[in-house]
Amino acid sequence: MKRDRQSVNDRHTKILSLLRERREIKVEELAQIFDVSPMTIRRDLQHLEDRGLVSRFYGGAVAEQRLPSPAEADQVKLYRDLISRYAATLVSEEDHIFINGSKTALGLLDYLEQKQVRVFTNNGLVCAKKYPSNLRITLSGGDVRGQNAILTGDCTMRNLLMEQAGKAFIGCTGISPNGELLCGIPTELAINETMLSHSNQYYILADHTKIGVMGTYASLHLEKMGTVITDEKAPAAVLDQLRFIGMGVIQVKQSDFDLD
Repeated sequence: MKRDRQSVNDRHTKILSLLRERREIKVEELAQIFDVSPMTIRRDLQHLEDRGLVSRFYGGAVAEQRLPSPAEADQVKLYRDLISRYAATLVSEEDHIFINGSKTALGLLDYLEQKQVRVFTNNGLVCAKKYPSNLRITLSGGDVRGQNAILTGDCTMRNLLMEQAGKAFIGCTGISPNGELLCGIPTELAINETMLSHSNQYYILADHTKIGVMGTYASLHLEKMGTVITDEKAPAAVLDQLRFIGMGVIQVKQSDFDLD
């Protein structure tokens, strides 16, 4: 067992080394390099993304501009939780909300306490735990994409088009200074866009590692202005630009929360 764990750790280290050199790499190529299945590589990349070391997109992954240390990765994980907590305070009694495939967005459900809330989501991970009866959760249905169990496709869109929500909580792979929202799965683009247009107001949940990120993979431009919820380490210049184009910006701070 220890040898197996060491083998996995060694592979993670080598994947990060390759990403430092190349910035972006595909699942199939990694599977060939390490002589393992694409499913194994997807699990590896999921683990690295959970630690804040890489950002996944459909078929591969990219490194952050600067790969964080393990301590920094733990801090990113903490900030994502704080963003979830803050987002929960924006949900009111009897609200109807959208949540997309983001773990950070889904995390707000853990902090709604006794609020009676209707939830519509395409995040299949909602099935992985039991939520209290005060939350009425509707899963969109659709095709499962990626290790995060994000649901997309015609079925998802048909069901979503029949819904209207007061608020949408949308996670992302990154948000550029000019309000371009990056998504890890191209087929989720239309889902996110529809959630934005079918809600009265929306919130983009993005920790500091995702603020100012620009990429060549799936993206949509935010025509309707909403609010970005990020953390105190987000780059000020990018936040100023987002405010300039009309976006609201909220920064959570560790000092705002009782973390004991």
